[in-house]
Amino acid sequence: MSSLPAATAKETIFNQEVVTRFELYNSLFLTLPFYQVKDTGILLPFFSAHCEKGTAALQSPMEIIGSFFDKHVPGIGKEEQINRLFRFIQYIERQVVLFDAIEDASFSKLNRTDETGTLTSLIQHTSISTTNFDKVKQKLERLSLRLVLTAHPTQFYPGPVLGIITDLTEALKHNDINSINLLLQQLGKTPFLNKESPTPVDEALSLIWFLENVFYHTVAGIESRIGQEFALTDPQHQLLELGFWPGGDRDGNPNVNVDSTQTVAETLRHVIFRCYYRDFRVLKRRITFRGVEEPMQQLEALLYTNAFNPPEQPEDLQQEMLNILQSVVNTLNQNHDGLFTDVLNNFIHKVRLYGCYFATLDIRQDSRVLRKVFEYGIDRPEINTGLKSDYMTLNEDDKLYTLTFNSADFNCTQAEDAEALVKDALCTIRLMRSIQQANGEKACNRFIISNCQEASDILQLMNLFLWTGWQQDALCIDFMPLFETVNDLANAARVMETLYQHPVYQQHLKLRGNHQSIMLGFSDSTKDGGYLMANWSIYKAKVELTALAKRYSIDLAFFDGRGGPPARGGGKTHRFYAAMGKEIANEHIQLTIQGQTVSSQYGSAETARFNIEQLLNAGLISALHPEHNDLLDNRHKELLSVMAEASYDAFNQLRVHPVFTEYLENLSPLTLLSNANISSRPTKRNADGPLKLEDLRAISFVTAWSQLKQNIPGFYGMGTALQKIKQAGAWEEIKELYRKSGFFNTMIDNCMMSMSKSDFRITAYLAEDVKYGEFWRMLKDEFELSKELLLALTESEAMMQNSPVEKHSIALRERIILPLVTIQHYALALMQNAANTEIEATCKKLAIRTVYGIVNAGRNLA
Repeated sequence: MSSLPAATAKETIFNQEVVTRFELYNSLFLTLPFYQVKDTGILLPFFSAHCEKGTAALQSPMEIIGSFFDKHVPGIGKEEQINRLFRFIQYIERQVVLFDAIEDASFSKLNRTDETGTLTSLIQHTSISTTNFDKVKQKLERLSLRLVLTAHPTQFYPGPVLGIITDLTEALKHNDINSINLLLQQLGKTPFLNKESPTPVDEALSLIWFLENVFYHTVAGIESRIGQEFALTDPQHQLLELGFWPGGDRDGNPNVNVDSTQTVAETLRHVIFRCYYRDFRVLKRRITFRGVEEPMQQLEALLYTNAFNPPEQPEDLQQEMLNILQSVVNTLNQNHDGLFTDVLNNFIHKVRLYGCYFATLDIRQDSRVLRKVFEYGIDRPEINTGLKSDYMTLNEDDKLYTLTFNSADFNCTQAEDAEALVKDALCTIRLMRSIQQANGEKACNRFIISNCQEASDILQLMNLFLWTGWQQDALCIDFMPLFETVNDLANAARVMETLYQHPVYQQHLKLRGNHQSIMLGFSDSTKDGGYLMANWSIYKAKVELTALAKRYSIDLAFFDGRGGPPARGGGKTHRFYAAMGKEIANEHIQLTIQGQTVSSQYGSAETARFNIEQLLNAGLISALHPEHNDLLDNRHKELLSVMAEASYDAFNQLRVHPVFTEYLENLSPLTLLSNANISSRPTKRNADGPLKLEDLRAISFVTAWSQLKQNIPGFYGMGTALQKIKQAGAWEEIKELYRKSGFFNTMIDNCMMSMSKSDFRITAYLAEDVKYGEFWRMLKDEFELSKELLLALTESEAMMQNSPVEKHSIALRERIILPLVTIQHYALALMQNAANTEIEATCKKLAIRTVYGIVNAGRNLA
């Protein structure tokens, strides 16, 4: 009997392991300890079906909910109706958790049918060919992958809920009914909401949970296995690296300050020593031989002290720990037949990998703030900058010529007259040196300049370091420009060439091994120019910056600021990296792991291992498949430029529409996100000012559209662009590009994923609205045009036809949360017409409560 095709087999497993088990375990919710939960459990299926029927009939949320209560619960007042809706929300939130847990529990079975891109498949592939083995080994000796965890406000599960999900997933793997029942009951009594907004340190602690419980073992295990399989011997080369933004990323977040940065750095140190101490206790039970007592006691005392009684003046102890461990290894080899040296070597590998810092704490600040700091420093006589007071009025060339790079030792405590952001920046720059002294250089050696527009933004920051006690020949900092908007991406090569030609920066790069990291932001470029233009602008910038780096012999790394959804650089991320042709530097992969992506893709050792291996495999494509050539020829680049411009024009026409901002303010929960207590960061820059699109954070922008079930940032302009190509007679060429170009193929597939999470039926009642009708029809028409042409381009009958399991999963999730979306629109409509402030406040709470479940169900919506 022939075996089923992989896709069909995977669908069968999904139906058996996920769909059937969800239906089975969902019945356990009838016992959840909510007030009148049995009544809620009985009514919810009727409410869900009523929402589906009403949505299909293009009814408004007011009509759907009003007719539901008239039919199923007649005679109750408005207050009791709203109470019932709150209970529905509680119920659905936990249904989403159950579905997440069942999918996660089925992960290994679902992916067993296709091991492409895993470490096992890589080893098998290279074991049959010495040539392939050598090529992959050479590539691994240069390759690096850095995952940077960020505290963006899209992770809506509080810590206790994450712990329950972990335990529930494990119980589901074994179909342990009793444990599942108890955990679901615990889930019912555990709050999903924070009473107050988390502080930056709270956010850090939440993400450190993943470092300690998932990444610590998983990253070390992958790197150790690759090192053994491919005989990698260079102890200085680190294949896998971890980065961390909570407590260091102060771009537009007034709540991040020097105290939170210091606390997070100290916490990362405490936690890594705690991990080491746990490992040591296991190690101690095996290393029980004569001759090792003294070094083992010495190591135990060192680990215990730093884990539980940290010294006031901590020091970098990485080398001391390695020396002690190596002495034990030597004794075991000499006197005890090398017994248990493999266990010791694994521990040594972790100490080499994580040092005393666990993950590199990146510092990020906006160039506009840093310019203010520099202007403040110019006028300080203690610094003796050698600059005239009119420096800030000079043009760029004159600024570069004038900069002096004088050294000073200005202490931020002297800056009593400075505004808070200026003082914080000066204190943070000084703190970075203290963190390096305590935890090691890698603990805090990257400074990212957001909104970087000129070379002077980087060079002025270098001066700030020199003014605050750093020495030019010991400036162990990587200065990293972040280019985000469409214009900044177009100017990136010019800015970097100016830096590469500057003698002082040349000397600094030499000190840093001629390594330069450049960050590119997907989120803001999408908000600025739309999905297609953002992706094309970043691709073009990478090509130009790679050619420039080769010309100046620079070891270039691109650090991609990717969010969860395709509109913010997410989706099938590994496919983007696999699709990068030889025109784009690919020795170093660096990307942010944000919000929901942390828990959905790296929430367990199993999922983290799979996704890290996929990214590593993407970086090895050029070695595994030397014939792989994803270069775009001039004609294809011309076509993509035409498409990007057409899409950009369409998106900009939408942005300048008179009701654009008002539509988001009144019909989505955008203005309520700051009340959701999910983040320490405001939803927009200039938090106290009126809502302006340029101040609105990309995350809030994308989240608002996803709540509307319109996902405009993920597709708008695509239909217009494809139509222009078709009208120009180049349709067959663009179809060929889809078949042959991994970059274009991935971009199109991610766009269709984003559209699969859209449902314009929910807002169809707006079609004839006096105020918003014309605008809504613009959105709907572009959606339908995009859908029609994307299906024709991909020769498909339905969206995501080639990813049936993912398509089915999305459909089930959308079905679960349809009542939440309906309730949200109902609550927002009631708010607009509230008779008094009490009703308005209740409706606001109701709308906010729906946000959590909608985003969590999407897994990469925000």
